[in-house]
Amino acid sequence: MARKVAKIISTETLFSGRVFGVRRDEVVEPDGLRATRELVTHSGSVVVLPVFPNGDVLMVRQYRHSAEQYLWELVAGRKEAGESPLAAAKRELLEETGYAARRYTQMLNVFPTPGFVRERMWIFAAEGLVEGKARPEDDEHITARRFPLKLALAMIGRGAIHDAKTVAGLLYYARFLRRK
Repeated sequence: MARKVAKIISTETLFSGRVFGVRRDEVVEPDGLRATRELVTHSGSVVVLPVFPNGDVLMVRQYRHSAEQYLWELVAGRKEAGESPLAAAKRELLEETGYAARRYTQMLNVFPTPGFVRERMWIFAAEGLVEGKARPEDDEHITARRFPLKLALAMIGRGAIHDAKTVAGLLYYARFLRRK
């Protein structure tokens, strides 16, 4: 039996920015309860785990203002409206690292913060890497570094990687896709 979902009675846009929006919905829950739901709207994002032939992985380090620190992360970025997740993954990999890839495998399709953010995130592994020149956006200051997968996993274990999408991507790859 299909579960019923809340019915939206009204929607009010509270903020509309370049990266995200904020809205307030008045809803009627399946049990008849009226409720107010505030949520962040987002066009979606992609994450890319570049994998070298020997199994090493590429991560990027950049300052994240909301975290107030530099973080080791997988390549990631916002999916433009109308852009496919795969096209966005290819674009972000090239922009942030200069690499292109011959093969992309979608690993995960997740909602990173489903309690109040309407964002879907697609996580890819990229293999058959071809080196090129990075083209970061003007406000991106990114350092890319190659890590043995074992070291990247150890960094998770000791708390050196604080980014959830990176933890998810690395652990998924290590558990389900890694060629042993």
